[in-house]
Amino acid sequence: MQPERTVVPPAPGEGKRGEEGYLGYLLRQAQAAVRLSMERSLADLGVTPPQFAVLTMLKAYPGLSGAEVARLTFLTPQTVGVIIGNLERDGAIRKSPHPVHGRILQWTLTARGKALLKTCRERVLALEQRLAAGLDAKAETAIRRWLARIATDLQEG
Repeated sequence: MQPERTVVPPAPGEGKRGEEGYLGYLLRQAQAAVRLSMERSLADLGVTPPQFAVLTMLKAYPGLSGAEVARLTFLTPQTVGVIIGNLERDGAIRKSPHPVHGRILQWTLTARGKALLKTCRERVLALEQRLAAGLDAKAETAIRRWLARIATDLQEG
């Protein structure tokens, strides 16, 4: 017979899952909540958050290689390979050989991919508005700078 459990883990926002928590844990908890919300809002379109990230980066930086997409989206090259294959099969992206290094494939959005991304982006922008709710422009700018600085500082070692 197992002993009766007396400790109940706190809900998000309480105890170590709230303001008393470690910053790294709180960032991860927030990222998980954003991802789940994004999954739910994109599900009926058949788009996952990683696919959305790939489409977003290809719109911002057309002609990226699969390896470059993997680095920008924080996904493994293998995962990006599967995503790119699925997006290509669905007609959302197309490949072309690099003009100098012909073995490197460059990826761009098709008209279908641009339309799909536009619909996805509208939904994700609604989520971003929820994220920024209650923040004035100065606070939002400070948070954006802080998050960007974390990525830059910790990447350097």
